[in-house]
Amino acid sequence: MLSQLKKEEYNPYFATYISKASHTNIIEGLKNSRQEFVDFVESIPEEKFLYAYAESKWTIAEVIQHIIDTERIFSYRALRFARNDKTPIMGFEQDNYVPYSNANEYSKEELITDFESVRNSSISLFKGFTEDMLTRIGEASNSPMSARAAGYIMVGHQKHHFEVINDRYL
Repeated sequence: MLSQLKKEEYNPYFATYISKASHTNIIEGLKNSRQEFVDFVESIPEEKFLYAYAESKWTIAEVIQHIIDTERIFSYRALRFARNDKTPIMGFEQDNYVPYSNANEYSKEELITDFESVRNSSISLFKGFTEDMLTRIGEASNSPMSARAAGYIMVGHQKHHFEVINDRYL
């Protein structure tokens, strides 16, 4: 069993996400939150998908696409770090992705299918990591990050947005 994450493994910006996920095994966290999130999204009425709770806020469809995009990016980071790639990875500006995502053009079913595909890929990726690979550290957005921190961030990030949708959109 791996030891608890160390603060040197991630930027403090991600502490909120990590706190929502680091109490469990990464793979179990990815698996359990997959079905929980799919069930939640399926329960949202289709007419709510284009709803934004305030001016300049994302729609529910855009939030879901943001979760998918972020998981793709953090899976890539985890792969690079696990393979001991020391090349620094630039950050990404999440707000610049949304206008080009076409999220509001997708049906609920298409978003769910895309989420499940990405999540299944992440589960497969993390199943292939050894304990040594999980603790390898690389650099993303000018900060250190371990492969396992990237995994916990993915789980916690999804949980964060689950809460935001539930609290502010529904």
